[in-house]
Amino acid sequence: MIKVIAGLGNPGKKYQQTRHNAGFQFVDLFATPKDWQLLSRFNTLGSSLSWRGHDLQLLKPQNFMNLSGGPVAAYLRYYHLPVASLLVVHDELDLEPGIIRYKFGGGHGGHKGLKDLHSKLGSPDYHRLRIGIGHPGSAQAVVSYVLGQATPEQRLEILAAMDRGLQALPDLLADDPDTLMNKLHAPVR
Repeated sequence: MIKVIAGLGNPGKKYQQTRHNAGFQFVDLFATPKDWQLLSRFNTLGSSLSWRGHDLQLLKPQNFMNLSGGPVAAYLRYYHLPVASLLVVHDELDLEPGIIRYKFGGGHGGHKGLKDLHSKLGSPDYHRLRIGIGHPGSAQAVVSYVLGQATPEQRLEILAAMDRGLQALPDLLADDPDTLMNKLHAPVR
C-alpha cells in the first residue's frame, strides 16, 4: 500500500518550470503552496493529506536531483515504512511528452535521481510514475535540455499526461496496478 509520494526535482525558483522538475510539478497538483512545510529533519518539503480515502504524505526533497535519495530514505526509515510503500514520480527522457508510464522496481536507466534513491534505499523495489519529457537527440545536450523549460506544446502534453496519471492513481492506491497500467499505457486519443 502506497503511503508516500515523492516527486523528484531541483529546489529553487530557477528550476521550478524545468523539464527535470516534472516530479515536483506532479505532487504540486495535490497541494497548494501553503500546504507545504519544511521537514528539516529530512531536508524535504512535506504535505500530509487525505486524498480519495487514502492518507498520503507528499515529499519534495530539497537536495538537488542527483542527491534526492537521502531525504526520501531518511523519511521512510524514521517512520518505519517499507520501500514498497513509496511512489516516486520523475521525468523520463526515454518517453515522449504526453506519455506517462507506471513501473515497479527495475533499474534506474541512467536517471541520477533514481540512481541515488536505489543507493540510499538499498533497493529498487518501489513504485514509479515516469513522466515523458522527450530526448534532445544527443547525449551532449541532455543536461541543458532537462534543465530547460518545455516548449508550450510540450508543456500542454506533459500536463495532459500528469492529469491522466492523477486520474488513474486511485487504482494504484487501491492496490490495483494492472488497472492503472491499462489506463496509462493505452494509446492516447
